[in-house]
Amino acid sequence: MVNATPNFTDHPKVINGYSDLMVEIFGENGKHARSAVGMNSLPWGIPCEIETIVEVRE
Repeated sequence: MVNATPNFTDHPKVINGYSDLMVEIFGENGKHARSAVGMNSLPWGIPCEIETIVEVRE
């Protein structure tokens, strides 16, 4: 979720930073599916919110 004004349309570009970081840290295991949506407000004025579900393998 990206905190954005109504005319902002580059939500995926904002979330690309998170996607790139996950692949940099975890390599192929960091590749994932995602969505990027705009919100007109987020709690405490944060710029974006990321929700993650992970599977831990031994």
